[in-house]
Amino acid sequence: MCGILFTSRVKKEEQIKKLSSKMQHRGPDECGVHISKSGFGMFHERLSIMDTKGGKQPIQGKTTAHVIHNGEIYNHAELHLEHFENEKFRTSCDSEIIVRLYEKYGTKFCHLLDGVFAFAVASEKSYMIARDPIGVKPLYWGKGEDETLYFASEVKALIDICKDVNTFPPGNYYTPEGGFVNYFQPAWADKNTPEIPADLSKIKAKFTAAVKKRLMSDVPLGVLLSGGLDSSLAAAVAAREMKKEGKKLHSFSVGLKGSPDLAAAKLTADFIGTIHHEIIFTPEEGISQLEKIIYHIESYDVTTVRASTPMFLLSKEIVKTGIKAVLSGEGADEIFGGYLYFENAPSHSAFRAETIDRVLRLSKADCLRADKSTMAHGLEARVPFLDLDFLNYTMQISAKDKQQNYKAGKPEKEILRRAFDDKQNPYLPQEILWRQKEQFSDGVGYSWIDELVKFCENKISDGQMQNAKAVFPHNTPTTKEAYFARQTFAQFYPSKTAAKMVEKWIPKWQANDDPSGRASASHNDAYKVLKKKRA
Repeated sequence: MCGILFTSRVKKEEQIKKLSSKMQHRGPDECGVHISKSGFGMFHERLSIMDTKGGKQPIQGKTTAHVIHNGEIYNHAELHLEHFENEKFRTSCDSEIIVRLYEKYGTKFCHLLDGVFAFAVASEKSYMIARDPIGVKPLYWGKGEDETLYFASEVKALIDICKDVNTFPPGNYYTPEGGFVNYFQPAWADKNTPEIPADLSKIKAKFTAAVKKRLMSDVPLGVLLSGGLDSSLAAAVAAREMKKEGKKLHSFSVGLKGSPDLAAAKLTADFIGTIHHEIIFTPEEGISQLEKIIYHIESYDVTTVRASTPMFLLSKEIVKTGIKAVLSGEGADEIFGGYLYFENAPSHSAFRAETIDRVLRLSKADCLRADKSTMAHGLEARVPFLDLDFLNYTMQISAKDKQQNYKAGKPEKEILRRAFDDKQNPYLPQEILWRQKEQFSDGVGYSWIDELVKFCENKISDGQMQNAKAVFPHNTPTTKEAYFARQTFAQFYPSKTAAKMVEKWIPKWQANDDPSGRASASHNDAYKVLKKKRA
């Protein structure tokens, strides 16, 4: 994973280098620059994961074309064999396949890529910018005063030079000749596409394959382990696959002393046999890092800030161990309707529509949080639940099979739990496989949010809240916690367009807008159901 910056015209190279260096946390290993004869500028901050010695970017193709890439292309070896069987590449880095495909097919190749990416590829005559289908990797764009175009992995690299900053839409590519083109139009995104019944064996096989792909690395790997269902399944499958090669997986958990997540993660780690690390933090430590965290995540959304804080603190400690990439559980709750508020969906069609909407908005929610809170320390987070093959299958599964019904004894994500409920060769302890859903910011310890809310109550006055609409007319904060986050964000990113890029995470179908799982009336019902399942 890396930080990329591309500009359609370089006037002052040192100025653009300085902008790119604001993302050095994303690529602390080395930096690279290429400026074409036609003036296109490519700047790269590298975190070396694949071909650590020979994969420095920008990477030149067979001709004069070059690429800069943030992400991983998991099928790069297969694409090399299929499309360039007898050709030798300059590197063994997965990124080189992008420039070679561009040279051979022009812009018509994004559908071939199995992975996550934000890249810029340019010849002497033109260029192409693209982002992966779901937006796992961040990308932004803007125009300078002279109409020069800029594209970068983070807003902080653009905010000083662009009049406006915009989110680069996931599943799109851009060329100066054709503008934005949407190359990703899955059938499941159409709410009228016929549904299919759940096949538990397929869910298991496709998720196992998704995890296995993401073990591709030339550096040590780990897993973020909260002890919840999603991260625990990723850890269990990864540990099994690595055991086949005689390797042990490192797992990492974070929480307040005595938190639910720490206990559950330890139980999971002992069961699956990982080398386990616990990071304990206090609410005071989290609060002391809030400004730095909001600067890095480039968001003022309350849910994102709450959950980013423990992830940010954990990532800082992980990189000290030499681990550069970790698996993480993002995406499962959106795919399977795992958030507790989904219980209140008025119909199966409404449930299905909400899962589609949540998945398509992940780039501004959990994907943003997972990428930026880890990459703030040069740590790459890989998300197997958002594997395209797994996603394309599971998003077709009928809402009837997915939707929880606590009164009938059916918990959230039941089909995912059942798919891995192997009594002969168990993947997880029953109390973890059937553990209740806890939002990450809750599971690290309930007092984290309680103390954060109390801190913001003391920092923001009643007068400021009364004047909130005048100060922040867009996405006006309705709580002191939201006001504090918005005020902090505005210090770093004062432009109106930067504020409009942030999306507020609000649960549907509940009596309040509090994003905490504890605020849902279903919280206690879910606990009772899952307690019976574990028995």
